[in-house]
Amino acid sequence: MNAQPDRHKLSLYNTLTRKKEIFAPADPNRVTMYVCGPTVYNHAHIGNARPAVVFDVLARLLRRLYPHVVYARNITDIEDKIIAAAKAQGVEISVVTEKYAQIYRDDMGVLGVLAPDLEPKATENVPEMISMMERLIASGNAYAAEGHVLFNVPSFAGYGKLSGRDRDDMIAGARVEVAPYKKDPADFVLWKPSAADQPGWESPWGRGRPGWHIECSAMIERHLGPTIDIHGGGIDLQFPHHENELAQSTCTHGVPLARFWLHNGFVNMGTEKMSKSLGNVLLVHDLISHAPGEAIRLALLNAHYRQPLDWTEEGLQQAKRMLDRLYGALRGLADVKSEPTNDAAPDEFMAALTDDLNTPRALAVLFDLAKQANTATDPGTRAQLKAALIGAGRLIGLLEMTPEAWFAGAGAASHIDGEEVERLIAARNAARKARDFAEADRIRGALADMGVAIEDGPQGTSWRVAG
Repeated sequence: MNAQPDRHKLSLYNTLTRKKEIFAPADPNRVTMYVCGPTVYNHAHIGNARPAVVFDVLARLLRRLYPHVVYARNITDIEDKIIAAAKAQGVEISVVTEKYAQIYRDDMGVLGVLAPDLEPKATENVPEMISMMERLIASGNAYAAEGHVLFNVPSFAGYGKLSGRDRDDMIAGARVEVAPYKKDPADFVLWKPSAADQPGWESPWGRGRPGWHIECSAMIERHLGPTIDIHGGGIDLQFPHHENELAQSTCTHGVPLARFWLHNGFVNMGTEKMSKSLGNVLLVHDLISHAPGEAIRLALLNAHYRQPLDWTEEGLQQAKRMLDRLYGALRGLADVKSEPTNDAAPDEFMAALTDDLNTPRALAVLFDLAKQANTATDPGTRAQLKAALIGAGRLIGLLEMTPEAWFAGAGAASHIDGEEVERLIAARNAARKARDFAEADRIRGALADMGVAIEDGPQGTSWRVAG
């Protein structure tokens, strides 16, 4: 397969052009996508989870349409908030960043977010950032001043095109630092000096550390090339972060940084903007302790990715009920033998997803399949519906467990891996058959440690979430 089938032309809304366009990668055999990842100094909130889930769906879809996709999502592990957190705890910054990077991966994994192909870290790409700054200085697009390196915004005529802001709005929106060494108020920092008690790297401008914006430009250049197919992130990154990335990279290479720019909308708490000042920040780490990961994922996909999403407890409970219906339909097809793949996703479902990731319409197709499955009697039709349900669901990261596991309680306890439970039960049954009762007891204990209670009966071994 060298390209997507004609009937499934992918269209995406390009923030740069303000319109939906047919997606055609520069190289159909190597599709490249870069999404801005977390700054790891604390737990991720539900707003941080939305781009992780949205672009996970897009990556899954791209892999369905193209033979090779390279998806990079970075880790920002050097930043002033990280330095402050490490100082407050009296530890090296790596202690903070490694802890929260792993928590982020684990939490997103509970939401069904697959690991990216590449996860570059800022601290591992500082030489590439310094190289880019040297080239920008040489071309007249940046300058050194008092141990700093700054991008010269007036040198790039296209600045502001991505965000669509005028100069005054950009200066106000960037909350720019007033500094005597700036040539222009809009100029932004690429490099800044580090004090003796701060992390730093040697550079032509003295010991210091990179600014936030230069990171992604340098990591994209190193790992994916001068121009990528898709650059994604939350709408809050459109300005100034992505605007600055676009300027740096275009001036360095003389070609566009990305052919498509995609941005997901905000997550609001009810009808209020989520903010620390309002005290309504909802951490994913807290949420997954009492809500199923798949339900959280579905709640995030219930609205179109470009629209704001009002997060409510009722919306989360509705997502749980929706999954009950889907898993209920699959439970009714338990007697049907099938080996579904993503290719089993029906055309109507693919048409919705390839129309700028229209997940609400795709979910409507999924529930129509479930409705048909509940009344179908023909064996061939039931087999096709089961394959379509599972194939479509898995393409958007849903229906990943068995109905038995979902209804036994794994759906209510997202920390329990239903497939792992089934594997352990099978191993225990094999040990009992071999009269290795010590191993069988060990496995029962391991299941109990996971929070799983098992019961042996005439129909075999069943399990439930303990308590």
